[in-house]
Amino acid sequence: MREPTMIDGNSNASSSPLPPPPQALLERLKDYGQEDVFALWEELSADERDFLVKDIEGLDLPRLDRIIRCSLRSQALPVAAIEPVPESSVSTVEERSMEDRERWWKMGLKAISGGKLAVLLLSGGQGTRLGSSDPKGCFNIGLPSGKSLFQLQAERILCVQRLAAQAATEGSGGSAQIHWYIMTSPFTDEPTRKYFESHKYFGLEADQVTFFQQGTIPSVSTDGRFIMETPFKVSKAPDGNGGVYSALKSSRLLEDMASRGIKYVDCYGVDNALVRVADPTFVGYFMDKGVSAAAKVVRKAYPQEKVGVFVRRGKGGPLTVVEYSELDQSLASAVNQQTGRLRFCWSNLCLHMFSLDFLNQVANGLEKDSTYHLAEKKIPSIHGFTMGYKLEQFIFDAFPYAPSTALFEVLREEEFAPVKNANGSNFDTPDSARLLVLRLHTRWVVAAGGFLTHSVPLYATGVEVSPLCSYAGENLEAICRGRTFHAPCEISF
Repeated sequence: MREPTMIDGNSNASSSPLPPPPQALLERLKDYGQEDVFALWEELSADERDFLVKDIEGLDLPRLDRIIRCSLRSQALPVAAIEPVPESSVSTVEERSMEDRERWWKMGLKAISGGKLAVLLLSGGQGTRLGSSDPKGCFNIGLPSGKSLFQLQAERILCVQRLAAQAATEGSGGSAQIHWYIMTSPFTDEPTRKYFESHKYFGLEADQVTFFQQGTIPSVSTDGRFIMETPFKVSKAPDGNGGVYSALKSSRLLEDMASRGIKYVDCYGVDNALVRVADPTFVGYFMDKGVSAAAKVVRKAYPQEKVGVFVRRGKGGPLTVVEYSELDQSLASAVNQQTGRLRFCWSNLCLHMFSLDFLNQVANGLEKDSTYHLAEKKIPSIHGFTMGYKLEQFIFDAFPYAPSTALFEVLREEEFAPVKNANGSNFDTPDSARLLVLRLHTRWVVAAGGFLTHSVPLYATGVEVSPLCSYAGENLEAICRGRTFHAPCEISF
């Protein structure tokens, strides 16, 4: 039992009685079976009552009721059978010719120089699993330069801008900035903004970076009732990286993109140290295929690897992603006898390309659909930790809406260095990501005619090439040919 709040030495019990909950609000809550949020009203101070009323008034109750009912109901529904992705939907590394790559690269650079590409970063997560409360993008994985994930990505944008401007000059075209939209969460928004300001946007113009917040949604009990974090506050959690679609719509950023002449949006997660932000080849491939959505994929390393994979949902249905926990073991291990690959082998990396028209369609479609994924979690509440559901949408929830989707295979060692777990874990650590970066860049330097010396085994070290020098290993001969570098070090202009 909470003690009544003391005011001027007297308890609320001995002062004039505080008013009951607002009648109209209470009636609305009863309509949706959520009146229990006022269960401890009598024990709250005047300030706490005000806080609770404002908290409830800030909720879109009809929308939340629809989401909760649809999501709980969908749990019991059978899902359509899955089929492997058709071979025709995938551009594999081995079938890709040098001519294709060069053509796509040039097409992408031309679109970028024409201002048709925006970059969309999903950066709502904190580095909790990395042992940090800072936004994950602030994390320094231990490269020789000491650069954070945010800085590496910003400098890759600067490099692509320069390459696009050079290509445009040769072709007498224009040059444009790449606008960077960064989705934060209530936990990361302010520190992310301050980090960019304190680092002068890493050389980008301040007005080419737009921050916006993903939404939050109440956590609910297994029977769909709001969980109270305190007697005067509803427990809420971010609505998943798929919340980006409704956040773009509600913040009017889809309109902002259209007003800038943007046609294509490159979307990715922050925790990949090798991400090729605004990859001209991927942009060109996307344009060439004329699809609504595309994703970079890598082959699953082994059947039980804990990654989501692309599948076709239903006979002739749309491509979508199935999480590893949803994939039956026999399906996960099944081999395509013609290709020798796993039948379900194309891993989702959260590296996507969308047309702006499609993003508008998805924002409207997901809003009407109202079905969220339910993640059963221990949720902090007035009764201690209680089992309940966090409601989330995922970025890949967009794909079933796409009339056409193309997959683009990339090499794991060139484009995927996830940073998810603290050093000492078995995989996806800052140390493993750092080594992937150093090994790739070492191969670039050697291919460009450079030499390395090292005082520790080469498998444990390497060199780092600044993104300001080279985006994907190009234009390094002038810097590296005939020169010797002592690893570990950073190579910059």
